[in-house]
Amino acid sequence: MSATRPLHLAAEIGGPPRYDARSHIALARLAEGGALDFVTLNDSFARPGPDALAVLAHVAPATTRIGLVPTVTTTHTEPFHVSSAVATLDWVSKGRAGWQADVSTTEAEARLFGRRPAAPASTLWQEAGEAADAGARLWDSWEDGAEIRDVATGRFIDRDKLHYVDFEGSTFSVRGPAIVPRPPQGRPVTVIDATSGPAREAAARHADVAYVRATSPEQAAALRDELRRSAAAHGRDPDSLRVLAALTVDLGDAETTPEPGLGSGPRLAGRGTYFRGGPVDLAEVITQWHRGGAVDGFHLTPITPERDLERIVNGTVALLQHRSLFRTFHPGGTLREHLGLGRPANRYTLTSTSGATS
Repeated sequence: MSATRPLHLAAEIGGPPRYDARSHIALARLAEGGALDFVTLNDSFARPGPDALAVLAHVAPATTRIGLVPTVTTTHTEPFHVSSAVATLDWVSKGRAGWQADVSTTEAEARLFGRRPAAPASTLWQEAGEAADAGARLWDSWEDGAEIRDVATGRFIDRDKLHYVDFEGSTFSVRGPAIVPRPPQGRPVTVIDATSGPAREAAARHADVAYVRATSPEQAAALRDELRRSAAAHGRDPDSLRVLAALTVDLGDAETTPEPGLGSGPRLAGRGTYFRGGPVDLAEVITQWHRGGAVDGFHLTPITPERDLERIVNGTVALLQHRSLFRTFHPGGTLREHLGLGRPANRYTLTSTSGATS
């Protein structure tokens, strides 16, 4: 990867459960002021708190440029409903939506629904991949221009531009078409944490953005190369996949030096990598990894969102911008444009055009 390749930055704005969206709005606006690609809001059935997708739908009208990516669990949920909710977020945000697909692995979470027992991660990630595939097909099931809204004739939809998806997965089937018109981005951005093996396979097949966790730039580069090779093996253009290093950051003491070994990468802490130091130290790590071609960018999870995100934006990001390593404004209006990803062609339009030509 060339050092001139654009650097992508994203940040988590969650933390302890909060039931007043004002704090989420404030954090999203802060990240937007730093020209970050997107913010995420984590969620799961194992923790209390408001629904992340609904919260970000409330944040959307209070922001103008920042991408909005809630975690959406595909286990115990209907793919048709998931696709409708994410498409709605894309409409509400005028093309800034994404979603991070995740799975629910515990028996306690399964009992919340009572439909089926817990399943192995490999099975659940296969289902998550199928949910992502079904969602993409549902988003395509309305061609652009399917809405006529012709008052004179009373026609609202051109039915020739609606398509059944007839998707058959291992645990569900979807006939379609969608009930929400095709989203502004065509398909909202799909994000997958590719830390585990089963999730990595789903990311290679379906993700626009994948997270990796590594303790050195060399390890991160190897994971990125593996994902790109796997994406190509599935018939995808590997350049359509953005690979971000996931990093938990603690900027509580701006004068604290990085922990030993940070010259070659952050140290492991729990599920992911952990950085403790100051905003300048973090900028050095990001610069080193990106210039070395290890990753396309970073997804940063602040230990204390209100404190650390401010230091990330006004310290780390400001320094990267001063060094001309990160942009000072959003290049477009949609999340796909921020990420340098094109608007996907509609598979059904291509099929109908091909059929008409033949």
